[in-house]
Amino acid sequence: MNREWDDLLRQDHEMTERVFAAMEARFATATGPSRAQVMKLVRYLGDYVDRCHNQKEEQHLFPRLVRAGMPRDAGPLAVMLDEHERARQILARLGSLGRAFAAGDAAALPDLRDAFTAYASLCKDHFWKESDVLYPAAKRMLSGEEAAAIVEGIDALEAAIGDGTRERYYRMAQEIVDEGELRDLAFGLDRDVLAAILNTLPVELSFIDHEDRVRYFSHEHGEKIFGRTRGAIGTAVQNCHPQKSVHLVNRILADFRSGNRDLAEFWIDMGGRKVHIRYCPVRSGDGRYLGTLETVQDVTAIQRLSGERRLLDGGEQG
Repeated sequence: MNREWDDLLRQDHEMTERVFAAMEARFATATGPSRAQVMKLVRYLGDYVDRCHNQKEEQHLFPRLVRAGMPRDAGPLAVMLDEHERARQILARLGSLGRAFAAGDAAALPDLRDAFTAYASLCKDHFWKESDVLYPAAKRMLSGEEAAAIVEGIDALEAAIGDGTRERYYRMAQEIVDEGELRDLAFGLDRDVLAAILNTLPVELSFIDHEDRVRYFSHEHGEKIFGRTRGAIGTAVQNCHPQKSVHLVNRILADFRSGNRDLAEFWIDMGGRKVHIRYCPVRSGDGRYLGTLETVQDVTAIQRLSGERRLLDGGEQG
């Protein structure tokens, strides 16, 4: 199977954004993350995101783009390099605060939270620019031989760091994600069971976060009314809709943010089925906007209901 350099780099983005989401959830709690979780975060961001992922680009992608005619000191490359440096500056402070917190300095938590928020916000915006702008432009500029050389360079860089570098740090990232999951309503319910429950609902769910990016959808492996793949995760929701309807999507989200609206619903005819679509704002206990939940349901059979059918009437139902 051919391995594409942009797929490898996007996989890094996706894993890191999962780490961001998990840590955002932990930082939003009263107690914050555990000391062990913070140290794993500092190691993952410093050792993998900066010293591995960013170097894949700076050593193997960016120089080839310069040779292909993309200026280094202006345009997209200049922006990417500047953001790498800004991220390193924030990361240095985040690392210092993280080590202090892990050593027992609870007073470091507010500043640590701020540093993490600044770093995650910068990186998420940066990842979007790379995935949606720089990488497609690079694919058009680089030959097949150059693309293969980038993959070889990525492999060599990871090997120089140590055997199984990608797998080792992806496991660390997954540990951060697992430790960061909120269980307030699950009461310790195994996450696989919880996922199975959501996938069993007769309603398809999608969640768009407060930055308008797709963060979750249910029924990944089942039959879906509106098909989605994992590639949708992290995508701006505006890119999931036809251009002619984007202004309407933006208006709904703006109304949800402002609190002027609590529901948007639509129903359409699709392949002989009546499909009901609802959008609802998701808010924290103190009313803060967290994102938007989309539900999609085939209500064809529901429309045909009449009279009553009680449990005691006999439960042999198809």
